[in-house]
Amino acid sequence: MNVQVLRLEPGEDLRAALEMAFTDLSAAHGIAAACIVSAVGSLSQARLRYADKPGGTDINGPLELLMLSGTLSADGAHLHGSVADANGEVKGGHIMPGCIVRTTAEVVIALLPGWEFRRELDAATGFNELSARPQ
Repeated sequence: MNVQVLRLEPGEDLRAALEMAFTDLSAAHGIAAACIVSAVGSLSQARLRYADKPGGTDINGPLELLMLSGTLSADGAHLHGSVADANGEVKGGHIMPGCIVRTTAEVVIALLPGWEFRRELDAATGFNELSARPQ
């Protein structure tokens, strides 16, 4: 497994930075699929979408990024994460644009050669869901 390590810097949007990183890694390594292995850091603010809600909820920081998981593809990122506030209260959900790095975000990405991830409309769910195919 080819692993890449990123350090995102203060002010970067977590989701946008990971989507841009995937675009660069895809071009450099000829891959069409990747996944998040590990991530820790801090956010000055987060925007999470909770289950079955139409939009995101803003959470003001400072926040610790406790967990991040998901897939990366040419169709974008599908990311879920959890954050803790200064009192240790934890919230988690779908990572939306607007999760801004406070001091750092250290992200380990596994490149998945031989696979292609796409997001395709699933008639049963009504959402664009993962379609994974051998390349």
